[in-house]
Amino acid sequence: MNAQQDGTAVQEPSLLSPRILIPFMLISLIWGSTWLVIKDQVSDVPPSWSVSYRFIVAATAMFILVAFKRLPFRLGPTGQFWAMLIGIAQFSFNFHFVYNAELYITSGLVAVLFALLMVPNAVLGRIFLGQRIKGTFLAGSAIAATGIALLLWHEYKSSPATMTDVILGMTLTICGILSASSANVMQALPRLSSYPIFTLLAWSMFWGSVFNISLSWITAGPPVMEMRAGYIGGIFYLAIVGSVITFPLYFALLREIGAGKAAYSSVLVPVVAMILSTLFEGYIWTALPVAGALLAMIGLIVALRARKPKMPRVVA
Repeated sequence: MNAQQDGTAVQEPSLLSPRILIPFMLISLIWGSTWLVIKDQVSDVPPSWSVSYRFIVAATAMFILVAFKRLPFRLGPTGQFWAMLIGIAQFSFNFHFVYNAELYITSGLVAVLFALLMVPNAVLGRIFLGQRIKGTFLAGSAIAATGIALLLWHEYKSSPATMTDVILGMTLTICGILSASSANVMQALPRLSSYPIFTLLAWSMFWGSVFNISLSWITAGPPVMEMRAGYIGGIFYLAIVGSVITFPLYFALLREIGAGKAAYSSVLVPVVAMILSTLFEGYIWTALPVAGALLAMIGLIVALRARKPKMPRVVA
């Protein structure tokens, strides 16, 4: 029987429903912890090789997951083309920019800047995916942006970096944000929705690793490895917990709630990073970061209350 509309409408689930909120919070908590680990990765090993090691491990683990879940490995020429683009943008350029930014500015400042990911995600989602930017989302974004500005100002004041370092670090971070945003929107394109997320991610991480290794060898020379337990453990934490667990959840959110709302996880990340810094690095909260964190949370709640439009029910 042909599908037809029965005239009724299906209300999309609330973005605060457990099946959306739980992965959203898990992503934020994990990515909030990765900034401390990335900070330790910026050592005698060139950042490009640290990124390469991370995604060699992540790609291997993701292919194992594809096999374990008995998903198809084949994407076809078109799928491989998009996987390569996503891999280069998300798992190469994005992380190269971020790791190099931490050579000039603090991890806290990079984390706070990355909260701005919601802006290009929403704009590019509107242009390429036709996703509407609702008034509630704009209002929440404005409130959160104010909180982010307070956090950013606090991080800048407490940073030992010179103005030249800050400008260079911020420029690299913004380039990373734009790279991540372009990959976010690419994978949410309707033409890619037929590909299993795990398979698409496995190949994307593979192509990202190939590009990372090539770029590292050209710019930094032969592989360099630090045999310190903390460094090697950090590679596996960032690869498995910070990539293999989180990116399937995040890409699923991108497809379901849109690029702009999914990127709101980046608003929580610096707050989580600051809490962890309090526990492990003796970070001291003052009025400015407290006000910034509260505004970011309020903006997050307001923006996530924006519902997707009602969709017509289709019956067979």
